[in-house]
Amino acid sequence: MAENPPVAARRPRPLSPHMTHYHWPITMATSIIHRATGMALAAGTFLLAWWLIATASGPEAFETFNQIAATPLGQVVLFGFVWSLAYHLLAGIRYLFWDMGYGFSLPAANTGSVLVLVFSVLIAVGAFVLVYLGKGGYFA
Repeated sequence: MAENPPVAARRPRPLSPHMTHYHWPITMATSIIHRATGMALAAGTFLLAWWLIATASGPEAFETFNQIAATPLGQVVLFGFVWSLAYHLLAGIRYLFWDMGYGFSLPAANTGSVLVLVFSVLIAVGAFVLVYLGKGGYFA
């Protein structure tokens, strides 16, 4: 009489959860992004402090800051800081609604996540457009 092979030998399966079978729900991704933007804002506080110290130190120090901030890398860093601020604010408002018991259904949570992503980008782009158009008082 022949023995039956073990179940694992008959049908091999990927180990739990395999990367090709698993996807991140948008609510999980936005939660992780919320934590990352919090860390980016903590790091960006040093940038803000540098700007304030340069402003208080006189025209030469302020011009040095402006020259560095005007480089392409400086613009990317500034945009990342502004986007992090907008995202963290909007996600925080979403979490406040969740704390009050609103928006827990799956469709509402997914919609809220998408809205936070979209509006945070729009706010950051809008802030940069205002500055580049001279409407933010920066180039006036």
